[in-house]
Amino acid sequence: MAVSTTHSTATGQRCLYCGETFPLFPPVVGGCPVCATEDFRAPMELIYDYPDTPEWLPAAPLPGLVRYAPMLPPLVEWVSMGEGGTPLVPFPANPARRNLEVYVKDESRNPTWSHKDRLNLAVVSTALAVGAPGIVAASSGNHGAAAAAYAARAGLPAVILSTPRPPTVASYLQGYGRFVIAVPDVETRWKLMARLVEELGYHPASNQTIPPTNHPFGSEGYKTIAYELFLQLERRAPQAVFVPVGFAELIFGIYKGFTELQRYGLIDTLPRMIACEPAAGAPLKRALETGQPVARVDVADSDAYSIAVPVNSYRGVVAVRGSGGAALALSEEEMHSAQDRLRSAGLWVELSGAVSVAGLAHAEQLGLGSGPLVCINTSSGFKDIHVGTNPIPEINGSWASLEAEMRKRGLL
Repeated sequence: MAVSTTHSTATGQRCLYCGETFPLFPPVVGGCPVCATEDFRAPMELIYDYPDTPEWLPAAPLPGLVRYAPMLPPLVEWVSMGEGGTPLVPFPANPARRNLEVYVKDESRNPTWSHKDRLNLAVVSTALAVGAPGIVAASSGNHGAAAAAYAARAGLPAVILSTPRPPTVASYLQGYGRFVIAVPDVETRWKLMARLVEELGYHPASNQTIPPTNHPFGSEGYKTIAYELFLQLERRAPQAVFVPVGFAELIFGIYKGFTELQRYGLIDTLPRMIACEPAAGAPLKRALETGQPVARVDVADSDAYSIAVPVNSYRGVVAVRGSGGAALALSEEEMHSAQDRLRSAGLWVELSGAVSVAGLAHAEQLGLGSGPLVCINTSSGFKDIHVGTNPIPEINGSWASLEAEMRKRGLL
C-alpha cells in the first residue's frame, strides 16, 4: 500500500562509529555492516539536507510532531495522535537553594502515557512507507504499548513479545487489540523477533541486537523534546537535562535535537546530558569509565525493570561525551525517594522515570549551577511493577471506622 508522507529533508543514514553513509531506505536496523565485529555493531543516525533557516521551528510547543516534519524522517500524518507538546512542570527540588530552577518534562501526558509515542510515530510511519505487512517489538511495557497503539491506528498487525507482567500492565499491553505474548528471556525474544523480520517481513519497532543498535528512524522522534524545551524555556537551553537511560535512544535524540538548535545559532552551548541508570546494572557508566564503546554488566533485580539492562548502546556514549555530560548510577533507595518527592509534587511516575529526579541530588558534584535543570519523566506510575499489589482498605461505613483509619495515617 503506497502512503503519502510529510516533507522531510532526511537524505540518508550514517554510522555513528565509523561515519559510513547509506541511502535513506531501507532502514539499517541491525547496525553498521562496515565496521561490525564479533562483539560490536554500531547504530545509525539520519542525515539531513538541512533548511537554510529555522523556519521549521513553530512559535509554540503544541502537540503533534508533524509540525517539525522537515527535521524528522518521513511521517504518515494521519498516524499521529497528537503526541508531544507535553508540559514542563516546575519542580521544588531543593528548598535550601531557592534560586535553583528545576523542571520535570512530563512525558506521561502522551497518548499511551510514555515518551515511546514519539519514537513509534516515526517507526510505524516507516513501516507503512516500506510496505511492511506488520511490525514486531520486544518490550517490557511502554514501548510495546506504544508500538501496538500506533500499529492499530495504521491498520497494521503487530506482534509484541513481552515479559510476564502484573495483570494491570498486561491488560494495558493488550488494550490496543494487537497480539501480545510473554517470552521470559530477553535473548529469546530477540531471536524470535529476528525470525519474524527475516521470514515474514515484519518491520522491527525495537532493538534486536547485542549490543543494541535500534531503529535509526526512531530516536529522531525524540529530537522534538529538545525543540519543545527550548520553546518552553522562552527560547533558552537548559544547563543540563537528566535523562533515564536504558538503550539510550531517548538521551541521544534529545542531544541531537539540541545540536540542531545550536547549528542554527538558536543556542550558544549544548546542555549537558546526564544519563541516569539504575545502579543494579549501569553499563553506560561502565563504558564511559573504561573508554569503551559498549560495556556488558551483570544486572541485579531492580524495580526500575524497564531500564535495568545488561549492555549499553553506543548512542549513549555519543550523547554524554558530545555534551560534556555524565552518567550516574542511582540506587533503589535513591529512586524510590525521588518517586516519593514527585508524588508529593502531584506527579505519579514510574520508577524508571523517577531515576532522573534521583540524579538531581548529584547536581552540585557535577558542577551545575542555578539551572535551568530539566528532568525527563518518561512514563506514568501506572506502569510500575508493583501497581495493583496495594489494595484500598475497606471500612464498614461507620464514622468510627473512618476515624480509626484516618488515625492510623496520622490524619487525626
